[in-house]
Amino acid sequence: MKFVQIRARAEKRKGVVGLKKLLPKNLAPKKLEFLGDGRYLAMMTKVVNQAGFSWKVIENKWPEFEEAFFKFDPNKLGLLSPEQWEAYTADRRVVRNWQKIRALRENVFFIQETVREFGSFGKFMANWPATNQIGLMDYLKRNGSRLGGNSGMYFLRRVGKDGFILSKDVVVTLKSAGLDIAERPTSQRDLKKVQDQFNEWHEETKLPFSHLSRIAACSVGENFL
Repeated sequence: MKFVQIRARAEKRKGVVGLKKLLPKNLAPKKLEFLGDGRYLAMMTKVVNQAGFSWKVIENKWPEFEEAFFKFDPNKLGLLSPEQWEAYTADRRVVRNWQKIRALRENVFFIQETVREFGSFGKFMANWPATNQIGLMDYLKRNGSRLGGNSGMYFLRRVGKDGFILSKDVVVTLKSAGLDIAERPTSQRDLKKVQDQFNEWHEETKLPFSHLSRIAACSVGENFL
């Protein structure tokens, strides 16, 4: 299926102007490069804490998270003792869930290791090609903590890295385009098919991957005007 057909469906549902307003904003590679290691760590922490929890509650508490975790400065957090990390389980400024707190601690070390290898986390992100998002997702899952699946994809979207999100409606669109994939594509086989399809649509339209993803999501389901 040509993407022009998918876009036409989305525009019929949302209107041309309405659809355009819904398209995500990506950061240019240079802006990704200079975003700052702490901002990447902050967004990792936000998506980890929002997973299985009220997004609104986390948004409302976020200034307190920033205060409690030293504005997510990896160097400061890297100096905390095990006892100081454990003390966060009694800190009302944050979600007092040890699994999520431990994920932050592990992601501090993930950021620091990446910085040692690439110079900054921003350089690492900026130089990773959008045509291999599944490779980046695999890297985040293997090296980070609790950054697999949707959390990894939402992390990329939130920091402004161009990429797709495999929401239910996006998967429906991919399947309607002829892809033989699971309803929740997680296998490397299925993810490669997804990446290949997005790469094909990108070549066809020259649109960013995040725009392709959002348009695909708006082309099916109940999301009419």
